[in-house]
Amino acid sequence: MNSLNPSHRSLPNFEDNSRPVLEAEHLRKEFPLNGGNPFKARSVVHAVEDASFALYPGQATALVGESGSGKTTVARMLARLYDPTSGTIRFRGAPISLKGGSAALREYRRHVQLIFQDPFGSLNPIHDVRYHLSRPVKLFGHARSEEEVTEQVLALLRRVSLSPAEQFIQKFPHQLSGGQRQRIAIARALAVQPEVLLADEPVSMLDVSIRLDILNLLLRLKDEERLALLFITHDIASARYFAENTLVMYAGQMVEGGPSEEIIQAPKHPYTQLLLSAAPDPDRITSKGVTDVAARGEIPSLINPPQGCRFHPRCPHAMPICKQQFPQRTDLGNGHWTNCFLYTKETASEAQSAASK
Repeated sequence: MNSLNPSHRSLPNFEDNSRPVLEAEHLRKEFPLNGGNPFKARSVVHAVEDASFALYPGQATALVGESGSGKTTVARMLARLYDPTSGTIRFRGAPISLKGGSAALREYRRHVQLIFQDPFGSLNPIHDVRYHLSRPVKLFGHARSEEEVTEQVLALLRRVSLSPAEQFIQKFPHQLSGGQRQRIAIARALAVQPEVLLADEPVSMLDVSIRLDILNLLLRLKDEERLALLFITHDIASARYFAENTLVMYAGQMVEGGPSEEIIQAPKHPYTQLLLSAAPDPDRITSKGVTDVAARGEIPSLINPPQGCRFHPRCPHAMPICKQQFPQRTDLGNGHWTNCFLYTKETASEAQSAASK
């Protein structure tokens, strides 16, 4: 594969939202469990299986699912913290090298930044705010003097609504609230002037009272700077508020995706229906069977996952074929799709007869 072109600024400006900035194609990730010992039987965690999607400028995509579904692993592969076992990552249409050296990796991370879930652990407690924000500015050559560095640090603090900025620049993480820490983490990601933000459950460890403020901050930054934003969450209800598009993931498999409003109002995959039945939403239309899905069982072990569709042990509509193979993607129109045998031509009649019993 070709490495990321360092002169990307000379490429055509992607003002058209229909052209993706970052794409994942058939990403798969396995984590070995034998510690590299050749005398032990090979055992792996099948964390992600065949994940494909795209991120577009000025749009947010929500990736939702239960804990352990593989959402964070997907984000860390896109951020190049994990190397995919197989698959392709494309930036501005060009495949990036997964074996590149530190220079290629730094160039890639100049454009793709990850915001971690834990604002308490993502900041170094022995350094102040100026250090955290000035370091990426210096590393990526965005300032030529200490005066310019200070100006940019203050500007970053104002961009994330920490004002007056002069009062925060010399504070240490322990002197900040959880919400303020997360704003610093967001400012640090913005310091390199990225085109893609990967937000890994950025509000799950914050007080409920300030979560909406952080989400509104990310939405404002997305709109003002035309950022492509991946928003990882286990709360499918918040996806409707935050993201134009939603992807649903279960036990490492993508099972449904499309416009957020359609996913919420007309979910097709039984797992999506299960997630929605557990999410309070007074505006949701309940006539489509959303609240009729009963939770049963738990997410399976990814060391020895079920064959076929991994949701079939919990699915009230499971058919014999669901245990044998994973369904191909079915296009439902308007960008809405699902991986479920209930909607394939081959099994539609069988599903209808089973539903009538």
